[in-house]
Amino acid sequence: MEPVVYITGHRNPDTDSICAAIAYAELKKKLGVQALACRLGEVNRETAFVLNHFGVKAPENLVTVKTQVCDLDMDPANAVSPGISVKAAWRIMRKHNVKTLPVVDDHQKLMGLLTVSDITTRYLDAIDNNPIAASQTPLANVVETLSAQLVWGSAKDFNPVGKIAIAAAQADDMQPFVDPGDIVIAGNRIDAQLKAMACGANCLILTCGTSVADEVLRAAEEHRCVVMTTQADTFTAARLINLSIPVSFVMSNGNLISFNVDDYVDDIKDKMLKTRYRSYPVVDDNNVIQGFISRYHLISYRNKKVILVDHNEKSQTVHGIEEAEILEIIDHHRLGDIQTANPIYFKNEPLGSTSTIIANLYFEAGIRPTKSIAGILCAAIISDTIQFKSPTSTYTDKLTAERLADIAAININDFALAMFKAGSTLVGKTPQEILTQDIKEFRFTRHKIAIAQVYTMGDSGLEDVREELIEYMNMYCVQGGYNLLMLLVTDILSQGSEVLFTGQDRDLVGKAFRMETEDGRVHLDGVVSRKKQVVPVISAAAEEE
Repeated sequence: MEPVVYITGHRNPDTDSICAAIAYAELKKKLGVQALACRLGEVNRETAFVLNHFGVKAPENLVTVKTQVCDLDMDPANAVSPGISVKAAWRIMRKHNVKTLPVVDDHQKLMGLLTVSDITTRYLDAIDNNPIAASQTPLANVVETLSAQLVWGSAKDFNPVGKIAIAAAQADDMQPFVDPGDIVIAGNRIDAQLKAMACGANCLILTCGTSVADEVLRAAEEHRCVVMTTQADTFTAARLINLSIPVSFVMSNGNLISFNVDDYVDDIKDKMLKTRYRSYPVVDDNNVIQGFISRYHLISYRNKKVILVDHNEKSQTVHGIEEAEILEIIDHHRLGDIQTANPIYFKNEPLGSTSTIIANLYFEAGIRPTKSIAGILCAAIISDTIQFKSPTSTYTDKLTAERLADIAAININDFALAMFKAGSTLVGKTPQEILTQDIKEFRFTRHKIAIAQVYTMGDSGLEDVREELIEYMNMYCVQGGYNLLMLLVTDILSQGSEVLFTGQDRDLVGKAFRMETEDGRVHLDGVVSRKKQVVPVISAAAEEE
């Protein structure tokens, strides 16, 4: 089975990041790749409006791409039920060349483990004890293990409470050796068979294919003694019968060390080294057995495969990316700091939206996107270019959006107005929701800077939450270890941004935009693009220090 390829945008995703991941995953599926779209955070209001409008489900939240137990090439779990005989379990071990079997219930949930050591220990213990009675071995197990034929009796008559005895002595000398409830193994001597039943034997096993005399059958019915015959000789029957006990009596079920499919490989290494068992069962959240892993699996695992869209910086990507295999990057931002072990497909174009690139990859492949995919791609382009008013917008963005709008059967102006209204107001949002809705982290020389952006239309409601928002920004800046934290509240209608900022290097804002700043706030006319109008000038100001 081909491994899953995770396609994800950046942390605190915007509409372009989410829609690009969904659309590219669908394209990859059409090209034969087992792709899964993911997100790195909550879906904001604008994106939720877009997805609901076109009937597209939000992608799964991806917490990390660190290597997990599920990424290992686990050994198969040849599970057995608790009632089967040890002999049957041993045959399964031999067939599959394994030394451990998981014992599961009717729902495949792990009950215990059966090992070769468990079998040999119990078999040796049987020399001095009768495990048939102790384990309440069912009659069917004894019949199957001895390849016997049941002549008289049924499961309800089988209740051995004594030991296993062999009728080797003369009939008159058997009294001291056979007690009520014993299992007696006998040959073809009728007098010994009758004497065993008279002494209270619960089960009589006749070896060497011995036929059962009528008087023995009558005695069996009288004494309620189970009778069976087997082709095995007496020695073989005596040796095999203890292998009829159910595996539930033999298995280990206390203090089992098992791992969950979602456990991280780094977390299980120490436990494996300290315990040093041959193999360890792997279960899911419902305790259903999934397979076995051993120490050698830890040196042959496969890393998760990832495609990044709408970003290419380590600070913006999924946790654990250093352990993953990056296959592709599709982006429209500046080159970041992500490194790969091998050459990859990297498509980076100076366009207003990553979704523009994704849409044209559809067209270049001769694949027409579905109505819903065309719709979300068009919405993402409108969002990221602020309906083509952003300085990042290009003719290619507008042309692509119009082509997608035809497929999705939407009017760009009407849809843009509805979409921006759905996601632009700050009313009802907490300071955390406002700041972290779309925030990106950057490193410029010694400076660690975070820049967030939200869009509004006219009266945003910023004044109602300003004090509370600044207080939260101060705390967020300290906790994140940022030298500078900025929030751009961008008005789509007036084409300008109210900027709030904090941090020990707050003077970078004044230097970058060559204007006086006070009280951690400034208004920037004509500034609507974080990528093209803010990040470059902040970077340049940081480089000068």
